[in-house]
Amino acid sequence: MLNLENIFHGVLFSFAKVIGTAVFASEQLFCSENIAVKQHRKVLLLLRSRIIEKIYRISGHDKFLWLKFSFLFLFFCCPACSKQNNPAAHVSVQLIDAFPRLSFIQPVDLQSPADQSNRIFVVEQQGVISVFENNPLVEQKKEFLDIRDQVRTGHMEEGLLGLVFHPDYKKNGYFYVDYIADNPRRTIIARFTRSADNPDQADKSSKLVILEVEQPFGNHNGGQLAFGPDGYLYIAFGDGGGAGDPFDNGQNRRSLLGKLLRIDVDHPDPGKNYGIPLDNPFKDSKEGFKGEIYAYGLRNPWRFSFDPVSKWLWAGDVGQDKPIEEVDIVRKGENYGWNIMEGSQCFKPTIGCQSRGIKLPIWEYSLDQGRCVTGGYVYRGKRMLQLEGYFIYGDFVSGRIWGLFYDGTQKPVNIELAHNPNLYPSSFGRDPDQELLVCSFDGHIYRLENPMMP
Repeated sequence: MLNLENIFHGVLFSFAKVIGTAVFASEQLFCSENIAVKQHRKVLLLLRSRIIEKIYRISGHDKFLWLKFSFLFLFFCCPACSKQNNPAAHVSVQLIDAFPRLSFIQPVDLQSPADQSNRIFVVEQQGVISVFENNPLVEQKKEFLDIRDQVRTGHMEEGLLGLVFHPDYKKNGYFYVDYIADNPRRTIIARFTRSADNPDQADKSSKLVILEVEQPFGNHNGGQLAFGPDGYLYIAFGDGGGAGDPFDNGQNRRSLLGKLLRIDVDHPDPGKNYGIPLDNPFKDSKEGFKGEIYAYGLRNPWRFSFDPVSKWLWAGDVGQDKPIEEVDIVRKGENYGWNIMEGSQCFKPTIGCQSRGIKLPIWEYSLDQGRCVTGGYVYRGKRMLQLEGYFIYGDFVSGRIWGLFYDGTQKPVNIELAHNPNLYPSSFGRDPDQELLVCSFDGHIYRLENPMMP
């Protein structure tokens, strides 16, 4: 004769085991370091408590059975994420020549407009922008813009340094460049327009100067341009060069040097070709501080980018003598220390500096790892899911490429992804699929690939 009570207990046991194991597997998925994914962890915790309530009802409100099967459920359903499950800890990254039939002269920037054209634009420091199809078999590049006759290249850090496309580029054809000009030596931020007849060519005569800033020396020019999630144009300026910031530009808010600027190119103020956003931290300052300033205390921010998920602005800031290369998350109105501090250490004076109110980097490294940081992008592609949410950056001198994870709540995790002394990563870029590309001064563009992917 069948024992109905044993059958009932067996069914409950199987229910607890199957459901518990399923939730355990789901929770391990949600133990990702991905910021967006972690927000759903509360849903799993709520699901677990609801299942335990169901077990109590099914067991006929028998407290002994409820405790027995709840224990079984919790045994199979691990209640916490394991810290050893770092998805990027064992990732292997290869650098492959993305466009082996093409070569470039000192490529310093790479951009892809959001116009569904599947094109790549590469900036050469000499003053040329090339365009070509995002295809590894592409054999020819076209000259999109040539302003070599307007660009100063007397110093190794001068030249055409940055490019960005207007968010509405598909309709208006606007793009912006950052370059060094002569007589006097100065940075020019200018807007050009795409040719009305040829989408692979710019109208050189359409130039509109947005902003000009004089440069006292040839180095530390910054050069990165990017539109933020707010639609404003962000511009990186170094401290003007010379050793140790001799004019103290980094801390001088009456100067645009050593700053990250934010301007509105769509709504210009009277007498200017740009406007100052109403919530810029020093707009209408009574002390005479520049309204364009978004953040200050930077030495030479060489490449910054916005993470489309967290909206954070990540930047690499090149170090001085120690050297200390740093990675910062730049926020409005913050002081990043230069030239009072270099990274987390005192610079002027070398001991006992006033560090109160200074925002320290989230990561820094020194001479044993490299001496010229190149900021990159937070990875949001699909081919290397182990690196989801990691800030990918490198060092121009050592040829190292790293992944840095930081979510604002836990200590940052930094892993070395690649090391090639013959690689000179001058800049990072993203293709139309958000996969990462690396510009190198060996004249090639490299793609970061997971060797396990076809």
